[in-house]
Amino acid sequence: MNDITLLTRDGASLDVACPPGETVLAAAEAAGLFLPSMCHEGSCGLCRAEIASGDHDAGGQPGETITRDVLLCQCRPTSDMTVALPYAESAILRHRAPTREAVIERIAPAGASAVSLALRLRPDAELGQAADFVPGQYMEVAIPGTDIRRAYSLANLPNWDGRVEFLIRLVPGGAFSTWLGTEAKPGDALSLRGPLGRFVLDDTSPRPRCLVGGGCGLAPLLSMLRHLAEFQDMQETHLIFGANREAELFATDEIAALAAQLPCLTITTAIWHPEGDWSGFTGTSAEALDSWLSNAATPPDIYVCGPPKLVEAVVTTARWHGVPEAQILAEQVQLR
Repeated sequence: MNDITLLTRDGASLDVACPPGETVLAAAEAAGLFLPSMCHEGSCGLCRAEIASGDHDAGGQPGETITRDVLLCQCRPTSDMTVALPYAESAILRHRAPTREAVIERIAPAGASAVSLALRLRPDAELGQAADFVPGQYMEVAIPGTDIRRAYSLANLPNWDGRVEFLIRLVPGGAFSTWLGTEAKPGDALSLRGPLGRFVLDDTSPRPRCLVGGGCGLAPLLSMLRHLAEFQDMQETHLIFGANREAELFATDEIAALAAQLPCLTITTAIWHPEGDWSGFTGTSAEALDSWLSNAATPPDIYVCGPPKLVEAVVTTARWHGVPEAQILAEQVQLR
């Protein structure tokens, strides 16, 4: 048995016993500590952490006793270990996320390469009917009759009616995309796990906000903006929504309606490869952020969600402009 010490960003120290051959993530869950994670397959990167000391086996490659990045769902300690987690203790759940049953109510196109999936939660004996979550969080959705699950951000607001909405990019050959395109229909039952995630607004921050989304990375930002509109928020907020082509844009009417409700909201729509007579910003979301930050009076809080390359480019741009690391919150969308 190996002794694992988890150190959080805010100084908490948590001890976990890890049996031989077990991953750090599984050992933590067995101890009642549910660390931020998503796919459990080593692909999403959400459980990334830093090994401060100790040996490990990740995918058959023995680790070295040096500081290094690992995915905790793949890291199997071979000695006592100290792990530095990149988040505060508050991001660690002390209970397993609930599993809910839901029924598909609607599947509709969202631009040229995505769909809007609307579900209704079935009443639960303990949780009732309500869809209770914090804008910005996600849920894991399982394909019926399989162990395949994917994580998607919620696009709507918490509600008592049990409604949940997702924006899902259709990826050729993707497991969930194929099921959505060939089998899924209204009335089908689905299993959901969540809500999960720490990609949520810091309501206590007095700084301006910049929300940056690419493709279906708009989903959690829409939920955040709807939350701000619901409470008539008066803090300066800028939305950058990027797409490869104009045909891939969606929710434009919804965004315009939110702008009418939020006087302090400004919007940049960025098209990387415009077709025809495009009069908006030409370039990527990261380039649009670079332009906006060049005129910003003070470093804002930045919330970015999208494909991994977009997130990496946006984070790099924010750092170049001197935005403190603590003011950059990123979430990657799954593309499978």
